[in-house]
Amino acid sequence: MAEKFTRKQFQAQYPDDAACLQAILERRYGKAEACPGCGVIGKLTRIEGRRAYACKEGCHTYPCAGTIFEHSSTPLTDWFYAMYLMTATRNGVSAKELQRQLGVTYKCAWRIGHQLRQLMSERAKAQNPGQMSGHVEIDETYVGGKLRKFHGHGKGEYLKNKATVFGMVQRDGDLRGHVVPNDQLATLWPIIRDNVAIGSTVSTDTHRTYRRLRVLGFNHGRLNHNIDEWKRGIHHTNTIEGFWSHLKRGIKSTHASVSKKHLQKYVDEFAFRFNNREAPEEMFHRMLRQIVASS
Repeated sequence: MAEKFTRKQFQAQYPDDAACLQAILERRYGKAEACPGCGVIGKLTRIEGRRAYACKEGCHTYPCAGTIFEHSSTPLTDWFYAMYLMTATRNGVSAKELQRQLGVTYKCAWRIGHQLRQLMSERAKAQNPGQMSGHVEIDETYVGGKLRKFHGHGKGEYLKNKATVFGMVQRDGDLRGHVVPNDQLATLWPIIRDNVAIGSTVSTDTHRTYRRLRVLGFNHGRLNHNIDEWKRGIHHTNTIEGFWSHLKRGIKSTHASVSKKHLQKYVDEFAFRFNNREAPEEMFHRMLRQIVASS
């Protein structure tokens, strides 16, 4: 079973701003046996009251420069605790919850949350830059508010208040999700082509968009959910559909609602946790490494 990264362990590693700043310094410059600025060998000394270190020649090093912390007056301990909450909880945390936990304004909490979701998205791309292969499940879902009065005027009216999310997951591997304008082949095919290697085995439902996947070079299996066909041999879409269920429940229970403008960030956040589910203790530190990598 994967080890958990408990709150007690987190607080022991990062009890104050000095420990947080030291962690950023070490991930950016290693053990910093030489000054990153002038190259002089010797220990860097913390400058009291500033997020900076000085070498014996007086050269200053700012570990937070170029990172999401650079222009923020919020204590590093608050940033780190927000990172911990977003990686240690199953559904993440809302801006209102961050506001309550950190004791900051809603505007500050909202900014912290969205900056960290952007990091999750960048980390996911850095971890898995290539194409998926082997066996891949493909599916689409619709996220959004319920239509209060549906008069049966077709799918267009049903989707009027919803956003389309398209996803692919490699069996025993990672998941990628994309908010797309529609579920047409012209929209989805370029995403499939860029993310799934030709010749891979692909499982989908009977949505009309996927009918040509075999012709386009995939070993394609289709499942007719309208007749309660959920598995046929090696083919099923249970993994991706399970993720959709978790995404929708998480948004509804934690965030209440999410605008189409920011939906991609939330899809990336849930996908990041899904892709790192086997290493919950490492999840926090992967985000921390991404902060340094993005600087």
